[in-house]
Amino acid sequence: MQRLIGTALGTAALAFAVSAGAQEFPQKGVQYIIPFGPGGESDISARLQQEYFSGITGEELVIQYKPGGGGSVGWSQLNDMTADGHTIMGTNLPHIILQPLAKDVGFETEDLNNFYFFHYSPDAIVVSKDSPYETLEDLVEAAKETPGAVTFSGSGTYSANHVAQTRFDQLADITTTYIPYKGTGAAVTALKGGEVSAEWGYTTVGANHMDDTRMLAVASEERHPLFPDVPTFQELGYDLVGGAYRGMAVPEGTPEDVQQRLSDIFHEINNNEEFQQRMQDLGFFMIDVPVDEVDEFLAERREEYTEVARDFGLID
Repeated sequence: MQRLIGTALGTAALAFAVSAGAQEFPQKGVQYIIPFGPGGESDISARLQQEYFSGITGEELVIQYKPGGGGSVGWSQLNDMTADGHTIMGTNLPHIILQPLAKDVGFETEDLNNFYFFHYSPDAIVVSKDSPYETLEDLVEAAKETPGAVTFSGSGTYSANHVAQTRFDQLADITTTYIPYKGTGAAVTALKGGEVSAEWGYTTVGANHMDDTRMLAVASEERHPLFPDVPTFQELGYDLVGGAYRGMAVPEGTPEDVQQRLSDIFHEINNNEEFQQRMQDLGFFMIDVPVDEVDEFLAERREEYTEVARDFGLID
């Protein structure tokens, strides 16, 4: 399912034919718009990418935020921005596939001109250190005793977190309440502030908030190496594997050779061993999907999320 970075290292040696204009790109700082608030996975990874981007190009990667609608506010405005490669925007799956199926969010999946996907983070149920839920079964029992009383924060509507909550409710035969926030940072703040019972977050939440949170289970096929004592949902009898993919897009009309240059830059960053280790220490799984493989990758993900869309009642 995932194009793990280790399987793609050989592509680093490929030489791409680019025009003189693309060879000179970037000619100034690149605006990197995160369509969520600060503190989430998109923001964390962008801040790490910043220093490596400058080292490769000599130009700054300038992070800006445009939160709202689980990312849809930013994505709906992307194609109105300057299409010269000096503006890029973070994208997330399944968000960019499921949101347009649900309602008019101002964009369609195919409107987003993705040029690279770089990492994946598995879903996880996270609670505060002082939570009464010591195990996943503790939470399940509470949800069965009082349907709807167990509340979850999560990053947006029709996001990976929302998908996981819906699927787990079905698998465990429980009813919980999902409350969407403007990104993982806000969802974590809600958990720490006692606004919710738990969070549908990612392994990255556990890695970045070890002092005051605990993970009850992770939605990966194997235990996460950072958390060898945290079971997978499958181990506990729930066939739940899922999470969020993150990538980047440019406005419509951005020259293809510039898109290739951007893809090459972030491919080089992603294959830097120091960068990889830092990302893995934060709970991410690295993947490598360059611009010439994006269409195939998105087609595979669209097929995967068709069943999810039916679960939500978005399609027949």
